[in-house]
Amino acid sequence: MARPPAALLQGTLDLLILKALNLGALHGLGVSRRIEAITRGTFLVKPGSLFPALHRMEEAGWLAASWGNSENNRRARYYKLTAAGRRQFESEVSQWERIATAIAYALQAT
Repeated sequence: MARPPAALLQGTLDLLILKALNLGALHGLGVSRRIEAITRGTFLVKPGSLFPALHRMEEAGWLAASWGNSENNRRARYYKLTAAGRRQFESEVSQWERIATAIAYALQAT
């Protein structure tokens, strides 16, 4: 039986969005689907969380957006990383690697 989706930890949504877009430009639903795919179904990001985050990240200068047609020929807003977004992604990866290592050490402690 498949495990139910996990709740996102605070601060992980931006990292997952940046990772999804680091692989190439996507529309909002595509970002959600890519996050689900790259986390092997562990995280399902709902529109109520995703779209405010995309807009906030666009305002921060991490994403650029433009209109285009989706795979089913509907008008969709496509997002891609900017240079600032790539730098932010690298920074967040480094931070989460430090956090994951610290948690692993804590769990191994006797």
